[in-house]
Amino acid sequence: MSKVCEVCGKGPMSGNHVSHAHNLNKRRWLPNLQKIKVVTDNGTVKRMKVCTSCIRSGKIRKPAIAAS
Repeated sequence: MSKVCEVCGKGPMSGNHVSHAHNLNKRRWLPNLQKIKVVTDNGTVKRMKVCTSCIRSGKIRKPAIAAS
């Protein structure tokens, strides 16, 4: 399962977990991905994995909620 945003391509970053004694251990920062329904360019609704920064910035368009 890929941990990459389908809109901006943001993926995991790597670095070190640094203790108080300055011991270094490898760690990963994962993007905050949400699986949401998105309206694509041709008007179809598709489920995509999108990071929350793309959702907040308006790079994607959510489908209209159907009134019951």
